[in-house]
Amino acid sequence: MREITTIGLDIAKHVFQVHGINGAGSVVIRRKLRRSEVLGFFEKLEPCLVGMEACATAHYWARSLVALGHEVKLMPPTYVKPYVKRQKNDAADAAAICEAVTRPTMRFVPVKGKEQQGVLMLHRTRELLIRQRTMLINALRAHLSEFGIVMRQGIAGVSTLITLVEDDEHDLIPEIARDALLALVAQLRDAYERISAIDHRILAWHRANEASRRLETIPGIGPITASALVATITDPSLFSSGRQLAAWIGLVPRQNSSGGKQRLGRISKKGDPYLRRLLVIGAHAVLRFARRGKAQTTTWATGLLARKPYKLAAVALANKMARIVWALLTRNEEFRLQPAS
Repeated sequence: MREITTIGLDIAKHVFQVHGINGAGSVVIRRKLRRSEVLGFFEKLEPCLVGMEACATAHYWARSLVALGHEVKLMPPTYVKPYVKRQKNDAADAAAICEAVTRPTMRFVPVKGKEQQGVLMLHRTRELLIRQRTMLINALRAHLSEFGIVMRQGIAGVSTLITLVEDDEHDLIPEIARDALLALVAQLRDAYERISAIDHRILAWHRANEASRRLETIPGIGPITASALVATITDPSLFSSGRQLAAWIGLVPRQNSSGGKQRLGRISKKGDPYLRRLLVIGAHAVLRFARRGKAQTTTWATGLLARKPYKLAAVALANKMARIVWALLTRNEEFRLQPAS
């Protein structure tokens, strides 16, 4: 046991696989562990390097093993997959993890703290509730359209539909249908209240976090986007440039280059879809107000909007916003707006 220097740990819900090697690279141990046996096993080991794939529960196990004195490194599963030999099983996955964690060019995922995971959980819950709210609104509109009741889009139209359903002094809706629609309206009101409560909680965390407040100074980034960026990007110094951060989020073209010829395609959409969506939505807001002349924006964004299609300019501006985010986080500065000439 004391000879073990590196361990590849394939984590799961109940059964974990351990693959350990010594300093010479020889396999010292291969065994399965139940969930209740994991911490006891690592308590008996001398401090060593432990590699794991970055997944849902990896950050919890990483914090637990670090508390026991081990060095833990998390890796993206897609980077570990090339090291799997032949058939896929838990033992092969653990061996691949053990091999990958020792590579000098491997990229690692920083371990998130409890607070970061809590903030991201607020964002994920908010996103789920918004999807459910949209489903309820669409269901309400579709059911009422069967009785010839159609309202305009937006919050005003939804409010009118809710008032119409709750008003029992007209005969536009049959009584049996009203009972069904009232259940949807009750869930819709509950979703609005819960989303509002989560928004207040995120805003409170945002105001208490200095880095999140600095990101809010960027045009197109508000408390929701700023808090999501700060909670997701654990260590901005791991990215060598702003372009690397934008590529990690998924805001760069897909490459298919060969023979010295650069072939760039559409946006790759790799990385973090939630951050990408927030940044693109923020870029749309900046360009929309800039096109209407209702807000001041950067010279670069104004010129780009005059030369390029609207959606293309929005994604390009989102890419630039991601680069600015990296600069502000690494330099501890606030955004300085350059007015258009």
